[in-house]
Amino acid sequence: MTPEAPTTDWQKSACILCECNCGLEIQVQDGRLAKIRGDKEHATSHGYTCEKPLRLDLYQNGRDRLTSPLRRRPDGTYEEIDWDTAISEIAARLTAVKETHGGERILYYSGAGQGNHLPAAYGQSLRAALGTRFYSNALAQEKTGEAWVDAQLYGTHTKGDFEHAEVVMFLGKNPWQTHSFPRARPVLKEIAKDPARSMIVLDPRRSETAAMADFHLQVQPGTDAWCLAAMLGVLVEEDLIDHAFVDEHTDGMDDVLVVLRRIPVGQYAATCGVDEALIRAATRRFATAASATTYEDLGVQQAPNSTLVSYLNKLLWILTGNFGRAGTMFLHSWFSSPIGSPGGDPRRTRRTPSSGAAKAARRTIAKGVALGAAGLSRAVPAVAGTPLPHALIDSAAHALLTRMAPMMSAGLAAEQQPTTERTTPVTGARIIGGLMPCNSIADEILTDHPDRLRAMWIDSSNPAHSLPESRRFIEAMQACELTVVVDVAMTETARQADYVLPASSQFEKWECTFFTMEFPHNAFQLRAPLLAPRPGTLPEPEIYARLLRELGAVDTGLLDRLRTALSAGTDAFALAFFSAAAAEPSLLRLVGYVLYETLGPTLPDGARSAAILWGAAQLCALSHPDSVARAGFTGSGMRPGQQLFEAVLRERSGVTFSVDEWENAWDYVLRKDNRFTVAIPELLAKADELREAPSSWTSEEFPFVLMAGERRSFTANTIIRDPTWRRRDADGALRISAEDADRLGLEPQSRVRITTEAGSLESSIEISDTMRAGHVSLPNGLGLDYPGEDGLTRPGIAPNELTSAKYRDWFAGTPWHKYVPARIEPVST
Repeated sequence: MTPEAPTTDWQKSACILCECNCGLEIQVQDGRLAKIRGDKEHATSHGYTCEKPLRLDLYQNGRDRLTSPLRRRPDGTYEEIDWDTAISEIAARLTAVKETHGGERILYYSGAGQGNHLPAAYGQSLRAALGTRFYSNALAQEKTGEAWVDAQLYGTHTKGDFEHAEVVMFLGKNPWQTHSFPRARPVLKEIAKDPARSMIVLDPRRSETAAMADFHLQVQPGTDAWCLAAMLGVLVEEDLIDHAFVDEHTDGMDDVLVVLRRIPVGQYAATCGVDEALIRAATRRFATAASATTYEDLGVQQAPNSTLVSYLNKLLWILTGNFGRAGTMFLHSWFSSPIGSPGGDPRRTRRTPSSGAAKAARRTIAKGVALGAAGLSRAVPAVAGTPLPHALIDSAAHALLTRMAPMMSAGLAAEQQPTTERTTPVTGARIIGGLMPCNSIADEILTDHPDRLRAMWIDSSNPAHSLPESRRFIEAMQACELTVVVDVAMTETARQADYVLPASSQFEKWECTFFTMEFPHNAFQLRAPLLAPRPGTLPEPEIYARLLRELGAVDTGLLDRLRTALSAGTDAFALAFFSAAAAEPSLLRLVGYVLYETLGPTLPDGARSAAILWGAAQLCALSHPDSVARAGFTGSGMRPGQQLFEAVLRERSGVTFSVDEWENAWDYVLRKDNRFTVAIPELLAKADELREAPSSWTSEEFPFVLMAGERRSFTANTIIRDPTWRRRDADGALRISAEDADRLGLEPQSRVRITTEAGSLESSIEISDTMRAGHVSLPNGLGLDYPGEDGLTRPGIAPNELTSAKYRDWFAGTPWHKYVPARIEPVST
């Protein structure tokens, strides 16, 4: 069956509205996603889904879908152009920027959307061809501080086993609406009804999850650090520390305890507005449980002291020994990491020793295919007809893969950056995981600094709506010499671009997600297209390939030789490719494009865009050999990776690519001594300063705290732009407490004006008992331009017209979307 054919059969796919990417089965009729249900065979979600994906056809068939490349006229309007013209002109203008200012003056911005990750992976090849150095995406608005802390502590990402934990603690997290782990709502219900289990929620709002909690630590907005510090102070005061765990598995705890012993628990409880007795009770429950987990999210990651909060949160579960057992925290495998190195100390990183087999294979390569540059270049065309034994080819290819894995990883992971790049060129903002802080982008453009950014490539993202002080970001786009937007719809960002390139939707192309974060079984899903691409659109990998051909990024003769090698099999192809890369290492930065042009056309069912996953599968098998073998992918050399790649292509409900036991959680600690390095001097000093630090940033002029971007039942990320998907609260009312409403003389039908340092907008209100006095909230996902019967409409408020880029985390630069000083005034009718 081709994707174009109408059918009533259920086809496998996945949700694209949050990072869980739950498996779906979809019936397609007349170009529409007619019926949608959970996929019971899915490797992770097992048939569960919330109600939101049931309306995904509003994404697929939105009125603002793009169907032709567009070029901006001098008067600001757009004209349709053909693909050849668009590619030719864009290539010429990118080259002009590169030759005039250097490729490092081009910013690449790609959030790629939930579950839309192949574009950024292929975009890395364009970045390599242009020589770009600076990159950003939505993760730089939320996760970089936590990623940096993780890097210092143990080197990689943690998550919790919420399904089996006796106690779970959510910090600025409302999983009833935001999910983020499998079967979130059933798990929450199971915890709430089990008298032997408990839930702790740290949140200024009484969210749906907080309403289910045994302990709601309803902090004053922005005081999360004081609450967590108080909990750590209780651990020390009452000696609730797991000393055996700390002694066996951590380094630097003495320095940490010096700071924690000085914490004035009562003072901090008063600062955060939570009764001291409640803090102590919640801490005791967490510390004495047989198993406990935590989950922090945007409520604390987009608020004051976010990086410090991440550190304090992780100290809480480390001090209580909640790691590496069922129901506790874990480190995990990756199929391909969605973020580059977050800046850990490379001296503390564990290095995997070379095996004797790899050393022997290197010696074989040196003798048989001449590891000098000239010798390797000559080896490439000869591989197809070589009389070398298959085992020798395989071992040689695998040895070269082992040798060049770090560079190949950089070519596959869009966020990977050289470790020497740590600050931005104009403002000196810290770069974490290769990501430029979003708050800094406009400042890196709107200046006369000689090293300012001159051009932007924006893929599958809408920063003109999602970044703080969005109007200033639009000014920055207008100040660039070139802006290109790739998207499925005419977004707020696309309306400012010089060129707009129409992408096929997520259900019209091969796609995947790299959010593989489960344990002890981890899974990956490649999604096949359900529909033919809408006429005039292209999948992003093809857009990048056409542009790279126009730029002449890779010698066509080399591509031809690799195709010839591939005709002798994937082992011969691997040896030819890695031999060529050993001769010219920069080729590995273009690995996505090379695989697309060579391996891609040979893949079944038109899965050309999945070619890059061959490299990812090989690296996964190399990085996690025992776990991958336990998942059933075995053999020597390139065999496990090849088997994994073939399974990814074949299995429509996803593939379990790693299988572990709980003791294997320690295998993922990236430290030479396999211990947690818990003393982080920068953050310990910051924690020690809390006694004298400000805990409120409101003023007489702006006395309220606005939470800009609350997730509600009828909001999601902005890829669903059609407002008819919201059955309630169509305009996204401002939620305000009854106490504040009474003080301002507001009735349920009232309208108010919300004023911040960045702007002023009007809104309807909802008087809600979920809000504490002085705290108000607006939903995410509204304020989008959408074609109506009489032109563009804009239901609700675009919250980032009210946020300010100057309010950011002192360390990671992440914005304070959840803490915006504001004034609320009644609007006369």
